[in-house]
Amino acid sequence: MTAQDAPERFTAAWWSEVLLDKPLHLAGLLLLGFVGRFLAHRVIDRIVARAAAAEPPERLLGSRRAARIVLGGSGVYSERRALRATTLGALLKSVVTVVIAMIVVITALEILGYPVGPLLASAGIVGVALGFGAQNLVRDYLNGVFMLLEDQYGVGDVIDMGHATGTVEGVGLRITRLRAVDGTVWHVRNGEVVRVGNSSHGWARTVLDVQVAYGEDSERARAIINRVVAEASADPEWSPHILEPPEVWGVEDVRSDSYAVRLVVKTEPLQQWRLARELRERLMRAFTAEGVEIAREKA
Repeated sequence: MTAQDAPERFTAAWWSEVLLDKPLHLAGLLLLGFVGRFLAHRVIDRIVARAAAAEPPERLLGSRRAARIVLGGSGVYSERRALRATTLGALLKSVVTVVIAMIVVITALEILGYPVGPLLASAGIVGVALGFGAQNLVRDYLNGVFMLLEDQYGVGDVIDMGHATGTVEGVGLRITRLRAVDGTVWHVRNGEVVRVGNSSHGWARTVLDVQVAYGEDSERARAIINRVVAEASADPEWSPHILEPPEVWGVEDVRSDSYAVRLVVKTEPLQQWRLARELRERLMRAFTAEGVEIAREKA
């Protein structure tokens, strides 16, 4: 451009476009982006609040008493539901923010007159390269999202993830944190989880195999077991945790010096181990009082 061409280029229309038109378009674009982000976050917050506060139907457990205990507004299920909804809400808000920011940046570049096509092509190549380099990270996040959506476990559940077993202390999109019985904290990547066994989802079951010496009458042993579990079910301390009447299934295993009588009790989540310890102690005292010999391990 020569000196003679300069006055023709810097006309009033050019200055108006540079100083007024483009800045106003950019300001309007930013304002629209902020408003869109605000409205989208408000909608997500309302959806999360409704999902967290919703009461699940009692038919999920097939028992009104069980549903009232486990699925109540202050129960473990509701806490897990609220945590899952909050985590998914935070993820959705992050995705919405990133998408709106990308749209604003691309539109701003078009307003300023920069070619967007080569930039998008370059970004696509970089994205593919990062995708190959961060496959494990992407798999961790995807598995974390599906674990939350499917409600496989939540904070406070006792689970077996194959790599570690313990109580869930934290659920993230990339890592799940477990606390083992001995106090060890395990950090398990969600992408490495092949199976999950949840011991505290919905309801649990206490399973006891009572070992009785071979010479003892099995009918008498079953009668004592039935009496002990009936007393435990009537105890005000334990009756709220027992969801169904206990069942004595009968002889489960026979050995040369003993046989095992299986007892099962349906309980609230996380109560099966406490009840098992209580029943063992009561059975030991009852057998001793009745003179029934309990099988002893060989030295």
